[in-house]
Amino acid sequence: MAFIRPFTLFSIFAFTFFHGILSLRLSSGCNKAPQLISASSTTTPIRITSNNKNREFFVRLPPNYDSSRPYRLILTLHALGGQASQVVAGTGGYVPYYGLPPLITDNVSAIFVAPNGLNNGWANQGGEDVTFIRSVISTVEADLCVDQDLRFSTGFSYGGAMSYSLACSLGEEIRAVAALSGNPQISGCAAGTGAVAYYGQHGTVDQVLPISGGRQMRDRFVKNNGCAATTEAAVPASGSSKRVKTVYNGCKEDKPVVWVVFDGQHTPTPKESGAAETWVPKETWEFFSQFK
Repeated sequence: MAFIRPFTLFSIFAFTFFHGILSLRLSSGCNKAPQLISASSTTTPIRITSNNKNREFFVRLPPNYDSSRPYRLILTLHALGGQASQVVAGTGGYVPYYGLPPLITDNVSAIFVAPNGLNNGWANQGGEDVTFIRSVISTVEADLCVDQDLRFSTGFSYGGAMSYSLACSLGEEIRAVAALSGNPQISGCAAGTGAVAYYGQHGTVDQVLPISGGRQMRDRFVKNNGCAATTEAAVPASGSSKRVKTVYNGCKEDKPVVWVVFDGQHTPTPKESGAAETWVPKETWEFFSQFK
């Protein structure tokens, strides 16, 4: 039987470990003390200029932030008439950061970013909101340690539309999005031919942004991701307060599409009958957490 000397075993381990580290796309903020972002950035916004307009965003650092460790970056976008501060605090109908922080273990911790849209929305005229989000990402990543292959975006209503727009415009610069009750027209979909992992959800009786728009958003990424369009997307029975999840078949590797339809109206926090809490954070995190 061959004998492998301890030094050889260590060399194999070291090569494997460091090769894995080096294969990550790390932001320039890794291994540097943050100069801009601090614990107070949760309540005091960071201000930048984008397209000659003053813009702002909040950042939530993970507990015990370590600049030598790359983190996920999760954008959380507010709805029309909302504000980033409401997403941060969990007021105005929101759950803080769409309910994701309590579900994230220390092993896969994340940096959360809550930007403010212009006029409390994301009209994205001339692509200015996409430009702003690009600037937000670059500002955060210059100061903090981010795995640039693990950027995500979620949002409700206008925030869902803008997350969809980011998937269209940024392509594989965004790992996955979760668009909650959005619409494909209001924030646009420039250059929307790239494959991006896509989660969408919508209420069957949404009177604000009808479900047809959500289906159009979904279908773009069913096509972009090479999924089987013949996958049947069921709907829950009227009055059931239930949800039905469809996982599309045949999608490109690491580019899944998931579609959840719930019996309900236009809300970021639908609940099933008798439930005390919304199921949305768990569905969103189940989708995001599969990417390592």
